[in-house]
Amino acid sequence: MYGDEIKTFTPDKNPAYKFSEVGLWLAYNESGQIVGRVAAIINKLANEKWNHKEVRYGWLEFVDNQEVSQALIDKVIEFGKKRGMDRIVGPLGFTDFDAEGMVVEGFDQMASFMLAYNYPYYPKHFEAMGFKKEIDWLEYKIYIPDEVPERIVRISNLIQQKYGYHYKTVTKKMVTKEGYGQKIFDLVNECYGTLYNFTILPQDVIDSYIDSYLGVLDMKYVSLVEDENDNLVAFGVAMPSLARAMQKCGGHLFPFGWIHAAKTLYFKHDEILELMLIGVKPEHRNKGLLAMIFNDMIPTLIKEGFEYAESNAELENNMRIQNPWEMFKYEQKKRRRIYGKDI
Repeated sequence: MYGDEIKTFTPDKNPAYKFSEVGLWLAYNESGQIVGRVAAIINKLANEKWNHKEVRYGWLEFVDNQEVSQALIDKVIEFGKKRGMDRIVGPLGFTDFDAEGMVVEGFDQMASFMLAYNYPYYPKHFEAMGFKKEIDWLEYKIYIPDEVPERIVRISNLIQQKYGYHYKTVTKKMVTKEGYGQKIFDLVNECYGTLYNFTILPQDVIDSYIDSYLGVLDMKYVSLVEDENDNLVAFGVAMPSLARAMQKCGGHLFPFGWIHAAKTLYFKHDEILELMLIGVKPEHRNKGLLAMIFNDMIPTLIKEGFEYAESNAELENNMRIQNPWEMFKYEQKKRRRIYGKDI
């Protein structure tokens, strides 16, 4: 969305600027036409946490001309070197809630709403510039079964009896005004904190995301599990895919683009569900809590007529989240890559 892009690059509206240094460039051809763009980001929190000196490139777009892509990356490298960085990596954003990774497989697939698309020539340009693979994310298509698999029901019932886990039903008001949004993002920090280059989210960023992301969700696609002491220990957050709605509105909510978004979110959605977030508190892993999340969500998805869900990007070595898909019919559809090199 154009409005979201403008907000992202407006310092007083994006709290991530408080821990980031940012440079923005446009590339023009001889006729004065814009042929590329790039953002350089030094995420001080991530650099400190992971003990490295990296400058990130993100929001990268360019025509199929090696001079253009090289010129843009040269600007990012120059920006990083002046600030003592010794490595360039990307595509990455301010935090992990920005679009990450460059598509290297699945160019025939429509990108999900939460992630970016790029043409097949993009990775060729980066390999020609000497960039190497840092890590890959995988994206899966998981087909909604006709009924909840018996194994999931059995595990779900067993761990509720054994450990005292229970579901917590929340309203939108409880998420935005009564602290459950805070609980979800506190658990996001805890669950995702050891994953590649993850930025532990400060409070003002959490407040912004609660408003931007959780504030628009339909709560029937949110599943929360608490322990016997009412502490949040697992969550699943999904939403009907907005990808086609965004195509129809051309990136603008006004004057009439909001109709497509509202229709998809609350009235007549596409057959695709996007799995935005899923996690289990580290000390409660290996107890079957994902089965409880699936057991809660699947009846709603069947009732709503979804055909399949698209996973968010999952690190290729994160088997903890990939193994549960074995309980369903599924297939890997896309792969996206982080490219990096020393500077």
